[in-house]
Amino acid sequence: MNQLNKVAPITLLFWLMKIVATTLGETLGDFISQTMNYGYVVGILITLALFCTVLFFQLRADRYTPYKYWLVIIGTTTLGTEISDFMDRTLNFGYLWGSLVLVFGLLITLSLWFKKYKSIEVFPIFERSKEFYFWVAVLFSNSLGTAFGDFLSDNIGLSYVHGALVTGLIIFVVVHLHYFTKINHVLLFWIAFIFTRPFGATFGDFLTKPSAKGGLDLGTLNASMASIALIILMIFFEHRNYQKSKSAISD
Repeated sequence: MNQLNKVAPITLLFWLMKIVATTLGETLGDFISQTMNYGYVVGILITLALFCTVLFFQLRADRYTPYKYWLVIIGTTTLGTEISDFMDRTLNFGYLWGSLVLVFGLLITLSLWFKKYKSIEVFPIFERSKEFYFWVAVLFSNSLGTAFGDFLSDNIGLSYVHGALVTGLIIFVVVHLHYFTKINHVLLFWIAFIFTRPFGATFGDFLTKPSAKGGLDLGTLNASMASIALIILMIFFEHRNYQKSKSAISD
């Protein structure tokens, strides 16, 4: 019996969904820890439980299922928000040292992945053990992206719009390197994957923060609900596209 792919294809829709998922992770994480006033420790426990639950069903699935996959992505972005804020504000690491710790964790994960499989290709993935490495790397990268986005706004002093422009420019450069150079595409994927996180996170802050701080002051709940509605719509389109591609292959 042939094994079936477990992860999403890397398309334009993938990147758009990743950005929306990171925006949702930022606003939902802040809603739990700040608006609901649970704090970062309880926030980590709540989001870790949610992440482990959706990851369990994703790992048990025998093939790529859009809603299961993207629920795990959302789980990593939400948990990543809590981890980054906990390291900075509770452990007092600061965003710079917190980012370095997360970089080290990501590099260790990718090194172990490469050591076992001689490759860190992110698509397709068939084996459950390789998929586990993938999700650990995704969690580290999303946590790192959160810390870097906060570093731009809190340490360097960029506005949320300027922070989004900086990370958006990095993503733009990576896209051009992918199409017009021979730089390793897996390396470029992880760079883009990391920087879509602060891009979406700074946009989430722009939606939720008070106008005095350069935000739209929509609040974490309203911003989260809007992001949830948008990601549901995008998952619907992803599911439809996936079904069409399967039908085309079978024909």
